[in-house]
Amino acid sequence: MIFIAVAIIIGAAAIGGALGMSVLGSKLLETSARQPELAPTLQTKFFIVAGLVEAIPIMGVGIALFLVFAVA
Repeated sequence: MIFIAVAIIIGAAAIGGALGMSVLGSKLLETSARQPELAPTLQTKFFIVAGLVEAIPIMGVGIALFLVFAVA
């Protein structure tokens, strides 16, 4: 059962990270197309938020690996 839980955690982390990055990227492109003069500022903020969005799936994978190696 632990391995099934780990598979679900890793799958949900991958889906959540992909959806978060796709929404973030689409909003960056949409806003840059509307106001091109703000593109450098938006790009800086994009990279900061992208790091935060990707941090959550990485933590989920860490918890999943903890479950596999420490509990099993």
